[in-house]
Amino acid sequence: MNPHLKKVTAAGLLITLGIIFGDIGTSPLYVFQTLLTEGAKDSTINEAFVLGCISCIFWTLTLQTTFKYIFITLQADNKGEGGIFSLYALVRRYGKWLAIPAIIGAGTLLADGIITPPISVTSAIEGLSNVPSLASKFVPGNTLIIGIVIGIILLLFFFQQFGTKVVGSAFGPVMLMWFLMIGLLGSLQLAHNLSILKALSPYYGAKLLIEHPHGFWLLGAVFLCTTGAEALYSDLGHCGRKNIQMSWIFVKITLLLNYMGQAAWVLTQPANTNYSGINPFYQIVPNPHLLMIPCVALATLATIIASQALISGSFTLISEAVSMNFWPRITIKYPSNVRGQIYIPSINWLLCFGCVAVTLYFQTSEHMTAAYGFSITIAMLMTTILMYYFMRYVKHWPIWLVTIILCVFLCVEFSFFITNAAKLLKRIFFVFFEIGLIFTMYVWFRARKINNRFLHFIDLKDQIPMLNALSADETIPKYSSQLIYLTKANNSRQIEEKVIYSIMSRSPKRADTYWFIHIDTTDEPYTMEYSVDQVEHGKIIRVDFRLGFRIQPRVNVLFRKVVEDMVARGELDITSKYESLKQFKVVSDFRFVILEKFLSYNNLFSISESFILNSYFSIKKLAQSEAKAFGLDTSETYVEKIPLVVKPVSNILLKRVDPVTLEPVH
Repeated sequence: MNPHLKKVTAAGLLITLGIIFGDIGTSPLYVFQTLLTEGAKDSTINEAFVLGCISCIFWTLTLQTTFKYIFITLQADNKGEGGIFSLYALVRRYGKWLAIPAIIGAGTLLADGIITPPISVTSAIEGLSNVPSLASKFVPGNTLIIGIVIGIILLLFFFQQFGTKVVGSAFGPVMLMWFLMIGLLGSLQLAHNLSILKALSPYYGAKLLIEHPHGFWLLGAVFLCTTGAEALYSDLGHCGRKNIQMSWIFVKITLLLNYMGQAAWVLTQPANTNYSGINPFYQIVPNPHLLMIPCVALATLATIIASQALISGSFTLISEAVSMNFWPRITIKYPSNVRGQIYIPSINWLLCFGCVAVTLYFQTSEHMTAAYGFSITIAMLMTTILMYYFMRYVKHWPIWLVTIILCVFLCVEFSFFITNAAKLLKRIFFVFFEIGLIFTMYVWFRARKINNRFLHFIDLKDQIPMLNALSADETIPKYSSQLIYLTKANNSRQIEEKVIYSIMSRSPKRADTYWFIHIDTTDEPYTMEYSVDQVEHGKIIRVDFRLGFRIQPRVNVLFRKVVEDMVARGELDITSKYESLKQFKVVSDFRFVILEKFLSYNNLFSISESFILNSYFSIKKLAQSEAKAFGLDTSETYVEKIPLVVKPVSNILLKRVDPVTLEPVH
């Protein structure tokens, strides 16, 4: 995190507006419109309905966004970083099963990435139908609007590969203009009907939920006003807690002013008004001939910024999943020197395809909102489960207080979950995508656990005489001057049995120096440390890297830095030992050996383990190679295949018989 973002500053607040509040800040484009559409199905839109909707929105923003996320969840920062994996890193030692809510929460958050950009951008572009001179050309759902939306989405994803450093500086000012605009538009309408302010009482919300024919089910639409809260926590590391908390005061006021302004406009309409296809957000814009196009333009920019924040958050989430062994290793690029800014091509184009498909399938924002919200309710429930452990065991809050907070959140979120579950058939389009994401994370996590269960470690000290003897045996051709293996042994005095087997038994690999590199992923986000242990001076060296879960393990670069440091300190001589090269002070050759497993046929395991491991190795074929994942140059890397034997086949009933002797033929 930038140092100036640790305290509240004008620059920090402006950056926060641009990065954090895009998703929740553009929700007025479709929330009240969705409520009117849903409410008109069962009864007429009257004052009680309008006041009830505003009351529900206010208390949702207060309980869910302000109390849960702004006040409580933002305290769960991991060295300044937020998000469900940062939260999981803080509490995972308190229960092995906590990986499950982390996986489900991450999968549903990623799934949200294929509907938020289309619904936001479509809502903005549909505003052109409110321009009097363009109304006939820009009808919601027509080819022109769909084409513009898809064009914007394609450009948005295309430019991800170049990073957002250049345009990122404009995000804050644009979002500041957006919030000022929506607050002003709402205030102009609210000034004509201040009676809307009484909707801040919970009485009207409770009355709507109880007395309206399908009042409880309206919560599915109300929930849309807080869908950006989870992303708000995920972006904590970009802006800092204090800047988010302070800027939220301004954001919440402008959001409420706009919602109440839309409500005031609705109360001026005849009781029998049909609100299908009518968006009250654009109806409160004065002088549409003059101001509607600038309003739509600013709305479009705001929704693009909201989409950008969500895409960047998806990249960060996957990067963390890779580091914490929840996702296969994939290509991760760094388009700029801005800390934490990454680009993942496979995820970028997967999200792009999903967004285009959503746009073509639903066509209008009204249809999209009917399927929106289910994923985020699940993600919020998973965060609540993890937050219980954070509050109870990390913060050591009293059990009675934690229980009350947990009951309030679970009651609210479970109500939202039930009402959004009713949308499941409308969003069958997303189900396979979500299941695929969660399935991939679960399989990768479980398979790694099974894999690690069958790692056999031996004492490295016992292997020293044999390694020294092999290194001195000139009858064996030298495999490499400096031979490097990656090891999973946490104990510096241990080594995997398979590594020694690779050195000794698979065409003995003679070397001057044997290196063993261990990478420890810390619970802190940006740790970059290393230690060196010369187990046998100049012959056997172990290097331990401690890298934060947001740091990519580019071993080749890191190892080169370690060698340079050791040479500079006089701890290591890497001059070639070959007589012909030594006199010219030629540097030794280095070679990495990667041990890559494949599932052996010699296995007997349970149906569940068979399914997990077969799925794991099938997914692994699509993933990045180990050498590339660890940033190793292929010219200095040898990949050695070894079989994974979980449970060897035993009790083979094979009977030996004597050979049959044939009588000679006369």
